[in-house]
Amino acid sequence: MQKTPPALPDFIVDLALQKAKEAFNADEIPVGAVVFASKTFEVISCAHNETIQKCDPLAHAEVIAIRQACEKLQTKQLVGYSIFTTLEPCVMCAGAISWARLDVVYYGASDPKTGAIEQGTQVFGHSQTHHKPLIVKGIQQKECGNLMTDFFKAKRLQKKELRGKND
Repeated sequence: MQKTPPALPDFIVDLALQKAKEAFNADEIPVGAVVFASKTFEVISCAHNETIQKCDPLAHAEVIAIRQACEKLQTKQLVGYSIFTTLEPCVMCAGAISWARLDVVYYGASDPKTGAIEQGTQVFGHSQTHHKPLIVKGIQQKECGNLMTDFFKAKRLQKKELRGKND
């Protein structure tokens, strides 16, 4: 029987949203992630997507936050820690979460295109998955989703304007 994880404090969600907005302003896909102690909610690390800035397809918010937490705590496993991310993790991030052995994954918006928890590959539903954290979805889903929607609307508008100038 799976236990119910504790409710997530607003300051964790607010910090992740702040990071997602930083990504948006840096022209990165607006995802923010926070790694924190599962019982005390002490923030260990937080990050946003940096794939463009770092020219690194692995520089997703979740991966960066996990790496920072492991470095800070001098460990390769984050047992006793959890993560909140503004968007449903992709298959790479779900794999990193599993290998890091995070207790709980809390996330905001679902991602029908690249999400890998409730969508697509459903990584934690496979018997081959090494570690399966508890999952809590839909936290401030609307605000998290609106960031993504607004970002890609702006991208499409930029593309349309560029095409108009080239005609």
